[in-house]
Amino acid sequence: MRDIVHDFARFAATTTFADLPEAAVESAKKSLLDTLGVMLGASGMEPAARPVIDLMTETGGRAEATVIGFATRLPAAAAAFANGTLAHGLDYDSQTPWGAHPDSSLIPALLALAERMGDVSGERLIAAIAIGQELFIRLRCNVRWNMDWNLSSAVGVYSGTAACGALLGLDAEQIAHAMGIVSLHAGGTMQQIFGTGSDLRGLYAGFIAQSCVTAALLAQKGMLGMEQLFEGEAGIFKVYFGGEYDRQKMLDGLGTTFLCQGMTYKYWPAVGNAHTYIHAAIELMREHPISVADIAAVRVYVGSFAERMVLPAAARKTPATMMDAKFSLPFTVAIALSAGRMSITDFAPEALKNPDILALADKIEGIADPAFNWNLKLPAGKVEVETTDGRIFSRLGDAVPGTPERPMTWDELDHKFAGCAAVAATPLASARIAKTQGFVRALQDAKDATLILELLA
Repeated sequence: MRDIVHDFARFAATTTFADLPEAAVESAKKSLLDTLGVMLGASGMEPAARPVIDLMTETGGRAEATVIGFATRLPAAAAAFANGTLAHGLDYDSQTPWGAHPDSSLIPALLALAERMGDVSGERLIAAIAIGQELFIRLRCNVRWNMDWNLSSAVGVYSGTAACGALLGLDAEQIAHAMGIVSLHAGGTMQQIFGTGSDLRGLYAGFIAQSCVTAALLAQKGMLGMEQLFEGEAGIFKVYFGGEYDRQKMLDGLGTTFLCQGMTYKYWPAVGNAHTYIHAAIELMREHPISVADIAAVRVYVGSFAERMVLPAAARKTPATMMDAKFSLPFTVAIALSAGRMSITDFAPEALKNPDILALADKIEGIADPAFNWNLKLPAGKVEVETTDGRIFSRLGDAVPGTPERPMTWDELDHKFAGCAAVAATPLASARIAKTQGFVRALQDAKDATLILELLA
């Protein structure tokens, strides 16, 4: 049997802007604006990104591509590494409706290559984004996953590399080789997410972006990959996923049906699995006249994945790092209950020591309930508040803002972008913010898509 890598590579090599439905075009443009925004926000708010940027700057090399938020230009692969780390550094980046993050590695890689190439049209960049998102979704949704491999890494290297190959204009054979080359960099387990006290969450997207750029450029220079990449005796599907994958679903409608038109964008700067609980907490407090001072106890009902966001209890209730706080249900739900909203600054170093939030977080307990297991689609979390006089109020976090059930509008995305740009290492003036937003909305008309990076300088 011919390996499925060749079907993926042919799709990447032959898909053009003209093949995309309007919704897929809009999704690609929204993903670009969203990713640029969160990179800007991380440049000013995520200290864990600075070692990467400092190291890449010290190493130096040809000034091919821009590091977002900084007056720095680096070789394309190094810029992709720095920007990918920024893009996932706040855990504020877009994701698929089924979880996992393609854009925080895909878009930094494509932007770095586009700057290296020069004169990449808006249509060409849009098509490459859509290609990467589409392949990511088809891989992510159709392999067995036991919360072992970090899927954003384990499948994102292949979809991102295929998209980079498409942007470079490689043919299907070269793209297949590039995907074989990048297999040497596919890895990363969920322990980086489940563990506490780590700065690795943003770093993985940086490594993916760097690997995608490098693999595509090596293939362009004639490096060969391997046959039977995914379906061979020791292929990716067998080694990483126990041989359990749905080949037919991966290929059904490939090139004609675009699942990427359903990308989701985060309203709140926290891990996506927390959003149903954040939404439930905000809506519960909005719907009922409860004073925070009257809250005696809070229960969050969690499935097998979300249970890791409440355990170990002491560490989750008093997170030591920004990433720990964003993965903590006690901390994020406490912010939502207390403030009725959530912003980037709620996770600043000094905010992690807020005594009122910590006191409320201490009252929040996780209740294991398999009804809230994450199988494919993210489940609607449940929050239950008990008051000091014995009343009990509960709310499901369904129809979460930013999801396909409640899509983020352009105006809402503009608001998010402006909020991120305001806390950048060098905050953007309102005029530049408006020009950037307008440029992305009309990206298909741009002769050179990389002009947007001049607006952010």
